[in-house]
Amino acid sequence: AEAIHGDLDQNARERVLGRFRANQLKVLVATDVAARGLDIDDISHVFNYHLPDDAEVYVHRIGRTGRAGKTGIAITLLSPKEKRRLREVEALTKQPVMELKLPTPADIIKHRETQTVENLKIWLGRGRFKRELEMVQELIDAGHDVMNIAAAAIKISRGDEKQRPIAEVSEVKSDFNRRDERGGRRESFGRKEPFGRRGESGSRSKRERGRGATSHEEGMIRLKVNKGKSHNIRPNDIVGQIAFHANIPGYTIGKIRIEDKHSFVDVPADVVDQVIKHSGNYKIGKEKFSVVKAG
Repeated sequence: AEAIHGDLDQNARERVLGRFRANQLKVLVATDVAARGLDIDDISHVFNYHLPDDAEVYVHRIGRTGRAGKTGIAITLLSPKEKRRLREVEALTKQPVMELKLPTPADIIKHRETQTVENLKIWLGRGRFKRELEMVQELIDAGHDVMNIAAAAIKISRGDEKQRPIAEVSEVKSDFNRRDERGGRRESFGRKEPFGRRGESGSRSKRERGRGATSHEEGMIRLKVNKGKSHNIRPNDIVGQIAFHANIPGYTIGKIRIEDKHSFVDVPADVVDQVIKHSGNYKIGKEKFSVVKAG
């Protein structure tokens, strides 16, 4: 596996993508921003660590598995509060998204065993193991039981599974139809709240501008970005850069408002210092932008 992200230069990005296209990599990990514009055929699976901020971005991303009449699988990991946003994706695509149960450790072990058996059947069908047969005969001549020899060989072939421990994952249980603990509706794409929808831009009244420096959402702090519409900054630029450099999940970032010369973004109070600390690393293309507390 290799990763692509906003800090890679064009040559490094193309090197990674070239290896992926040539099937030298099984997994390509991409940030939300870096994943845009990828042109790669024959992708079997797309895994979304969380929903992107825009339903159309999600549809574009998972569409990479179904090009030229081919099929693929898109799997998305959701927190309970994102369930409503998924319904908006279904409305946009006019297709239902199947909810699956998390596999148990027993399910994973059984799947691994099935894969081992299937691989053995393939090699038995090929019959290309002359030297291996000679080795088995040597073990039989030394007094070992043929069943024990086969079992030991399988044990060796599964040795790498010890490097992939299986953690117990509890099922997430939640009533997705109820309101959240603060009494508000669950988060959706383009939330309509006093601060404006994520990514909304345009004029506001003077009264609204006066309130722009403080967050209306409990537990969130408003930060000011020194770039705005005139700098061609987009909501996903802000989310992608902050999430990557400050090492926080993109879905925890709150409302964003882009104005002409600057922008505002809400982040959880407990990561404010972390976000500001990495302010010198945030970039739009080659141009850096800074983040400070609004006020």
